[in-house]
Amino acid sequence: MQDDIRIRPAVIADAETIHTALKDMAAGMKAGPKFVSTVEDIRHHGFGADPAFEVLIAEAGNTFAGLCLTFSSFSTWMGTPGIYVQDLFVVDAFRSRRIGERLLHAVARRGREKGARYMRLSVDVENPRAQAFYDRIGIRHSRDELIHMIKGADFDAFAAKDMI
Repeated sequence: MQDDIRIRPAVIADAETIHTALKDMAAGMKAGPKFVSTVEDIRHHGFGADPAFEVLIAEAGNTFAGLCLTFSSFSTWMGTPGIYVQDLFVVDAFRSRRIGERLLHAVARRGREKGARYMRLSVDVENPRAQAFYDRIGIRHSRDELIHMIKGADFDAFAAKDMI
């Protein structure tokens, strides 16, 4: 595809843009109150000696068009590393240019270069548009597993229990 879309790895100077995009994504999903991350969280956890995540940024010319935030994963059953896509965001004005698909392909290529052999993600149950998008590009819903989670005070209490 020849056009002005460029995909590049994020740098620490992108932390505010990343944070704003994630906040906009949460607001668009009517989950704004759940979004408590700060720009400093992005800087601290995403950049440095041992980053918790990586971000690819899509730009149209010099304009931010979208991002894909990922982290490494490992399947003990497959015996191979993979990639977990935590967030995929595309600015509304760029939705018709296949930015999301391009970002996912770039993530898959980068992951494969590092030894990854699968990509996993979860989709909000109330986001049929995203579900249809992933299905259209060949990323199918896995009926083999359900995601469970514990967070906040419940996580802290769970971690504090001395079961030894």
